[in-house]
Amino acid sequence: MLLVLLSKAIQLSMGFLYAGAVDRMAPGLQSGAGIAMALVVAYAGARFGAVLFDNLRNVVFERVGQDATRRLAEHVFAHLHRLSLRFHMNRSTGALAKVVERGTKSIDVMLYFLLFNIAPTLIELVAVAAIFWTRFGVELVIATGVMVAAYILFTQKVTDWRNALREEMNELDTATVARSVDSLLNYETVKYFTAEGRESDYYGRVARRYADAAVKSENSLALLNIGQSLLTNLLMAGAMAYSVWGWSVGKFSTGDVVLVNTLLTQLFRPLDLLGMVYRTIRQGLVDMAAMFALIDSETEIVDAPNAQPLAVKAGEIRFEEVRFAYEPERRILNGISFTVPAGTRTAIVGPSGSGKSTIARLLFRFYDVEAGRILIDGQDLREVTQTSLRAAIGIVPQDTVLFNNSIGYNIGYGRDGASQAEIDAAARSAQIAGFIESLPEGYATKVGERGLKLSGGEKQRVAIARTLLKNPPILILDEATSALDSATEAGIQDALELAEKGRTTLVIAHRLSTIIDADQILVMRSGEIVERGTHAALLANNGLYSELWAMQAAEDEARVDTPGEIAGETDQSALA
Repeated sequence: MLLVLLSKAIQLSMGFLYAGAVDRMAPGLQSGAGIAMALVVAYAGARFGAVLFDNLRNVVFERVGQDATRRLAEHVFAHLHRLSLRFHMNRSTGALAKVVERGTKSIDVMLYFLLFNIAPTLIELVAVAAIFWTRFGVELVIATGVMVAAYILFTQKVTDWRNALREEMNELDTATVARSVDSLLNYETVKYFTAEGRESDYYGRVARRYADAAVKSENSLALLNIGQSLLTNLLMAGAMAYSVWGWSVGKFSTGDVVLVNTLLTQLFRPLDLLGMVYRTIRQGLVDMAAMFALIDSETEIVDAPNAQPLAVKAGEIRFEEVRFAYEPERRILNGISFTVPAGTRTAIVGPSGSGKSTIARLLFRFYDVEAGRILIDGQDLREVTQTSLRAAIGIVPQDTVLFNNSIGYNIGYGRDGASQAEIDAAARSAQIAGFIESLPEGYATKVGERGLKLSGGEKQRVAIARTLLKNPPILILDEATSALDSATEAGIQDALELAEKGRTTLVIAHRLSTIIDADQILVMRSGEIVERGTHAALLANNGLYSELWAMQAAEDEARVDTPGEIAGETDQSALA
C-alpha cells in the first residue's frame, strides 16, 4: 500500500513539474532556462519513478496473489475428493474442471484490480478534485465529478448487459468443453458405432452457438469503448476550453493549461480501464460463484464427531437388515442380512441389477445405508473414520480405470512409498511381471488415458497387483477375472487364493466356476438374498443358483464348439 501511495504521489507531481517547466519558457524568461531544464529532468524522473514503484508493487504482490490462488485451488481440489460418489456420478468431469479453473484464476485477478486499480483511482480522483478546487475553482470540480459519474454509470449499465452475454458464452463454452471431453473419453464407443460424424455434428452445433454468442459479446465491447471515449473526450474538451479561456483573461498561466491537460490525461488512463476492470470483477464474481457453489456443496458422507479408527482384529463382516436406494423410486437392497466370518470366502451371485456391486460400495462407505447397519468386527461403519475403513479394504473392481502414467506407478498406487522390489513382487503374484518385462520401457511404460493401451485382462492384472501391494485384511473381488482368458484366469485364481489366505474375502461373481470352493454363496435377486449355502448344497436345492449354473454350462459348451479369443490382445506397437 505504501508503494501504491508513493506511485500515485509521484504521478500527481508530474503535472506540476511539467506546468512549471512550461511557465519558465514564457517570453522574456530565458534566464530561467536552467530551472526549466531541471524541471523537465525532474518530470522525466517522476515518470520513471511512477513506473518503478508500480512494478515494485507488482513484485511484492505477486506472492500474495499466487498464494491466494494456490490455497483456493488446493481447498477446492480437496473438497471435490470429499464429495460423495453420487455427486461425481451426476457431474461432467470436463465441466467441473473448467469451473474450478476459471474460479481459481479469478481470485488473483480480482485482488489485483481491486487493490491496484479501483483504490488508486479513487485516491487520484479525490486528489485531482482538491487541486482543481484550489487552483481553478469549483466549476471544474463539478464538471469533472458529473462527467466521471456519467462515465461510471454508462460503464456499469453497458457492462451489466455484456455480462449477460458473457454468462451465456461461459455456459456454451462449458458445454463445448464438456462435450469434447466426454466424446474423447468414450473414443472407443464412438468408433464401435461409427458415430464420428454424429459427434462432430453435435460438437459443431454447440461450437456455432458459442461463436454467435462471442460475436455479440465482442460487438458490445465496441459500443462500450466508443461511449467511454466520447464521455472522456467531452470532459477533456470542456476542461481545456475552460483553462484556455482563463488564460486568455489572465486568470490562469500557460502552465495551468498544461496542468489541467496532464491531470485529466492521468485520470483518464485508469478510467479507460474501469470498464475492463468492472467487467473483470463482475466476470470474476460469476466464475467464483460457480466455484463457491462447488465449495458449498455439502459432503454427503462425513465422519461422525466422535469417529474412531477402525480396529480390524479378525475381519468379520456383518450386514443387518440393510436397506438402500440410489434414488427414492429406485430401491436396490431390501433388508438383506448376512455374515462373512473372519478369514472365510463368501461369494455373491445373481442376475445383473440384483444389487451385488452396491454391497461393495456400501462396504467402502461411498454411500450410507438408509436402514440397518454394516459392521466390521462389531464396529458400525458410520462410527469409524472413512480413512481407516478404506485402508482396511482392498478391491479389484470389474471396471479397472488406470492413471495416465506408467505401469509401475499404477501398481505402486496401491501403497504410498512402496519400493520397486515390492512392486515387482506384487506384479509377479498377479502374473503380469513377464508381460511388463517384455516391454521396451518395462515398468516405465505409459498405459495411456484410463489405461487404454492395455487390454482388459492386463488392466485387471494391474488392478490385482495394486491390491496385493496394498495388503489389506479384507478383500473384495468384483468380477476380478471377468476380462481374462481361461488359461490366465486359472493362474490368477491361484494367486488370488494365495492372497486370500488369512483374509476375509467377498467375491462378487457372474462366472460361477470361479466361486465353487467358496465357504458360502449368497444368491441375490431384486435386492434380496433368495438362497445361501455351499455350491453343492445350492445345486441340490434346484433353485435360482442351479438355473444360473445350467445356463453358464450351456454357454461354456457353446464357446467350446465355437472357439474364439476371449480376452483382447494388447496393441504392442502402441505401448512400444
